[in-house]
Amino acid sequence: MIIISYDISDNKLRSQFSKYLLKFGYRLQYSVFQIENSERILNNIKLTLDNKFSKRFGESDSVMIFDIKSEKNIVRYGYAKHENEEVIFI
Repeated sequence: MIIISYDISDNKLRSQFSKYLLKFGYRLQYSVFQIENSERILNNIKLTLDNKFSKRFGESDSVMIFDIKSEKNIVRYGYAKHENEEVIFI
């Protein structure tokens, strides 16, 4: 499993990045995505970050990628289920 968390201040860029990530996984929280653990997908995301998104980041923007090798390393609390839910921004 790959977890990607981001903090991007520009609304348009943040929206573009979240739409891009939706191609590969689903939203856990507003700025956190869970993505299938695949070397090809991870390389694709990193390449797109380097070539398209990171050039437009401001000083306060960041993206963090966590490659979690085993589900055993995950501890969950609460009962929220986020799989395949649609999030509507108003």
